[in-house]
Amino acid sequence: MHAMQYEITLPADYDMDVIRARATGKGPLLDDFPGLGLKAYLMRERGVGGSPVNQYAPFYLWNTPAGMNSFLWGPGFQGLSDDFGRPRVRHWTGLAHEEGGSAGAVPRIAVRRRWSVPEGVRLADVAAEAVDEAGRLASLDGAVCAAAVLDPDRWELVHFSLWDHDVPKAEGEVFQVLYMNTPERERLPRGRQW
Repeated sequence: MHAMQYEITLPADYDMDVIRARATGKGPLLDDFPGLGLKAYLMRERGVGGSPVNQYAPFYLWNTPAGMNSFLWGPGFQGLSDDFGRPRVRHWTGLAHEEGGSAGAVPRIAVRRRWSVPEGVRLADVAAEAVDEAGRLASLDGAVCAAAVLDPDRWELVHFSLWDHDVPKAEGEVFQVLYMNTPERERLPRGRQW
């Protein structure tokens, strides 16, 4: 499993209905995209839910590198780059993925928590704790799914979770979910990824 996200921070007075329309209008184009486990079309709106910025920040879980590459080199990402400029795309390798008790529900919010893995810690212990945390998050009421991913270049760990209600039980940055594709969600590996 691979995770990917890009963030497009927009002006404070940007009409976020443009982003809502983009997500619901273009979102269905990836409903059958090969290699895509899930894509959550995420948005933060300045002043809503404590967000300091207007931001469009889709988050992806990929089953295959070929699917991810097909998207990045294809017309969808090119269109986004044409409209907003080419964003920097973050990429993480999967540590764990768990479906939650609300797996069949349409998520309303997503939570992303990032932190740096400190020097001097046992990496196997950090990874095991990340797997346990993904499982804990997925076990909470309202959880649609949870994933733990790692960028070994920056040694950044990310927990990503989707929720079927507006009050998350996870800590981190909160995003509104505007649309979600799940063409190969059932093929996303569950549990520990090594």
